[in-house]
Amino acid sequence: MPTSKVHRIPAAAPDDVSGIEAAIAAGRIDPGGVVAILGKTEGNGCVNDFSRGFGTLALTLLFQRYLSKAQAERICLVMSGGTEGGMAPHWTIFERAETNAANGPALAIGHAHTAPLPPEQIGRFDQVEAVAHGVAAAMADAAIDDPRNVHFVQVKCPLLTAQRIEEAQRRGGTVATHDTLKSMALSRAASALGVAGALGEIDRGSLRDSDIGTHLGLWSGRASCSAGIELLGHEIVVFGMSPAWSGPLVIDHAVMADAIDVEPVRAALGRVGIAAAGQLTAPQRDRLVAVLAKAESSHSGLLRGHRHTMLDDSDISATRHARAFVCGALAGLIGHAEIYVSGGAEHQGPDGGGPVAIIVDRSAI
Repeated sequence: MPTSKVHRIPAAAPDDVSGIEAAIAAGRIDPGGVVAILGKTEGNGCVNDFSRGFGTLALTLLFQRYLSKAQAERICLVMSGGTEGGMAPHWTIFERAETNAANGPALAIGHAHTAPLPPEQIGRFDQVEAVAHGVAAAMADAAIDDPRNVHFVQVKCPLLTAQRIEEAQRRGGTVATHDTLKSMALSRAASALGVAGALGEIDRGSLRDSDIGTHLGLWSGRASCSAGIELLGHEIVVFGMSPAWSGPLVIDHAVMADAIDVEPVRAALGRVGIAAAGQLTAPQRDRLVAVLAKAESSHSGLLRGHRHTMLDDSDISATRHARAFVCGALAGLIGHAEIYVSGGAEHQGPDGGGPVAIIVDRSAI
């Protein structure tokens, strides 16, 4: 039976893959079993955040030393830029192996790549459809039949650059926006609606281009989408529970209603056997393998009735404020800040909130 392994490894820089290399040398990671790597890199998380591409290059070169070029390219490399506040730069490596044990259901991981998306389709319904089909393929890869058993979907999606906009115009096409920063939001939004449609959270057949990034009442409680300059298609990773998988790891998820709503996360921890009235103890933290979250500044400019200024800061993007803020809130519950928090949660949870996934080792229960 397939079983999942998850490794969380610190990074001293966007190209620091030494911890992963050491784990491979020690036999803790089998390069051939790696399905995906989620990285938090210390850039600005905006259009010109080349720390994402730097990290992707370093990881690609590392795995090409152990695998063929084609095998290395199958690994989903999802780099999320921005480690503001106390967030710790790190890699989370997801590996698939085989075991004779049969203690399912357990954490299941599936992945898919979509074809390159023309610039004209970024932030539009065609992108919604591309992601929805990709999610279905990743679910099949994970042997998850029921969308209700999916707890988190990580999508890395493309964005528009001046060059890509010009290419579209030369073909006589139009793009959703000429603002490259806004294109990141639209791409995340369309990708999230694709996830929501694939999981049955919304009726994607009734969607229109005008809903993307504007109709915030439409959202997924399990989508996490991150846009980057370093790719043209989508890399999609589905995490859920499946009776076809075994092993000690389990996953659950929660939806934060706003940036300080940690109680649903505490409840999710309780459901998988980590009950804590306050901050987790050291033994509990040892069982908490990974925390994956989305963050967003509420469009109202209010947080529980009080004004926030995240949207009014012309020097620092609101996504950077939100990442730091949500990481701090979750760190107060968990007891460390090596947390994967991705900014920009358009249609990913309610406005100002966002989905959170927790992966836990149940073997010590």
